[in-house]
Amino acid sequence: RADVMQVSVSKRIMNMLILEILEEYSDANHHLTQQEILRLLRLNYDMECDRRSVKANVLSLKELGYEISMEDGDGYYLVSRDFEDAELRMLIDSVLFSSNLTQTQAKNLIEKMKKQSNRYFSAKVSHVSNLPELHHGDNKQLMYVLDTINDAISEKKKISFVYNNYGTDFKLHARRSEPYIVNPYQMVANKGRYYLICNYDKYDDISHFRLDKITQVKILDEPVKPMKQVHGLEQGLNLPKHMAEHIYMFSGQSVRVKLRTDSDTVSELIDWFGKDFRITEESDGKILVSLLINEQAMFYWALQYGPYVEVLEPESLRSKLRDAVAKMNEKYERKNDRC
Repeated sequence: RADVMQVSVSKRIMNMLILEILEEYSDANHHLTQQEILRLLRLNYDMECDRRSVKANVLSLKELGYEISMEDGDGYYLVSRDFEDAELRMLIDSVLFSSNLTQTQAKNLIEKMKKQSNRYFSAKVSHVSNLPELHHGDNKQLMYVLDTINDAISEKKKISFVYNNYGTDFKLHARRSEPYIVNPYQMVANKGRYYLICNYDKYDDISHFRLDKITQVKILDEPVKPMKQVHGLEQGLNLPKHMAEHIYMFSGQSVRVKLRTDSDTVSELIDWFGKDFRITEESDGKILVSLLINEQAMFYWALQYGPYVEVLEPESLRSKLRDAVAKMNEKYERKNDRC
C-alpha cells in the first residue's frame, strides 16, 4: 500500500512539474517535444521520466481542464492562460504609470505580473526595467492603507488616519495634528490616483481623500454612519454617476450646468463626463450642453477649456469664472516683475 501511495504522489508531482515547464517554456510559437520536456525535467528538477509517461501526464492535465495542444510531430504547448500577453502588458503599463505606487512597489508588482506568462513574454517586456524613473508616489504605506481601508469597508467600521500634503521640501507632512475620522464607503481610481469616497464624521455630506496622502490608518470599533444619513447617498452610491459628476474628485454639491461649446468637442466631453449629458441645441457648429456636475469641478474644467467653452448657467458659476478670468488677465497685462 505504501508503494501505491508513493506512485500516486509521484504522478501528481510529475503532473505539476510538466505543467510548470509548459507554462514557462511553451506558447503558440514555441512547442516542446517529449525529448525537450524530458531534458527540462532533468535540468530543472533532477527528475527522470520516460516518453510514454510524458504523454500520459499531459493527457492527465488535459482531463483536469488544461488546454494543451499535443499534435503529432509538432510538440506540445499550453494553449490558454489566465492572462493573454496583451492583457498582461496593459496591466503592467497601468502599474508603470501609476502615480500612487512608489518606484520599488511598481517594479516588484511588475515582476510578479511578468511571472503570469512565460519567459518569452518576459523577454518582450525586458525594456520596462530600463525605463527612466517615472513620477511615482512617496507613500510607502500605500499597500497597507489599501488593505486596511478595504477591511474597514467590508466590516462596516469607521477609520482614523493622518492626512498629508507635500511641503516645499517635496516630502509629505501631516496637514494637522489630530487624525481625521471618516466613514469609508468605496475606493475608486480616477486619473491615475486612488481616492476614498467617504463621509467626514463631523458633517453629513460626501468627502474624498487621496489614498496616497493617507498614513497611520486605523480601523475603529465604531460602526460606519449609514449611507442614508449622508446627503447625496440617500439611495446608495451610484458609482458611474458619482464619478461623472466628480471629474476632479472635489467634494460639494452637484449642480445643473448649461454651457455652449464647439460641436467638435463632443469627444472631449465624453472623455470627461461619459455620455451622461444632453445636447439641447445644435446650430452653426455650436452646441448647447446640459449636465449635472460638481460645481467646483466645472469651474476648473471650464478654465482648462476656456477658449472653447462658455458656461451659461448657473449665474453663480458664470460669475466666478468671469472674476477668475479678469484676475488672470490682470496678471498677464502687468509687466513681468522678476523675483
